[in-house]
Amino acid sequence: MSIRNEESVTGEPRGVDDQILDAARTCVLEFGVRRTTLAEIARRAGVSRPTVYRRWPDTSAIVADLLTREIGLAMPSPSGAGNMRAQLVLAVAEMADTVRTHPLFVKILRSDPELLITYIVDRLGASQRAIIEHLVPVVAAGQADGSIRAGDPTVITTMVLLMTQSAVQSAGMVAELVPPDVLVTELTTAVDAYLTARS
Repeated sequence: MSIRNEESVTGEPRGVDDQILDAARTCVLEFGVRRTTLAEIARRAGVSRPTVYRRWPDTSAIVADLLTREIGLAMPSPSGAGNMRAQLVLAVAEMADTVRTHPLFVKILRSDPELLITYIVDRLGASQRAIIEHLVPVVAAGQADGSIRAGDPTVITTMVLLMTQSAVQSAGMVAELVPPDVLVTELTTAVDAYLTARS
């Protein structure tokens, strides 16, 4: 289920969804995903359990939408000077650093890492698809200005996602060998080299 931007089918305003997601965020940060219950989310959101059930069937679905929302908020749009490749590389670096230090993702990686396994080895999640959809036009624009190499923009964007995702998820594991700031620098070097148009 993806986050809805319109009013719900019950006619209640979109703000109720954010209120519930905010409560879920607080619960996950405090308890972790496995110990977060729909009842506690409803209590903290100040709504009834049926109000929550009308939107999400279970806690896992709420957390999935919460992750999608937080990724969306962390996703920068390429902007500034330079060609589109330079702008994209900067945006990737900013997002990698933001997600790597984001309290919600740090908590999940530490307390419930198995939650992310599905989205690493089995299928793309809504947030991953949102990133790809957001960046495909940027890659296409970079191809148009000659700064990004030729190829299917969706394939190229997906590979950039995989590179970034791997670096972010493994940052803690390699911290003794590659400090976080160095990791982001090396990631941007790798992404830049991958995107560079060959003469």
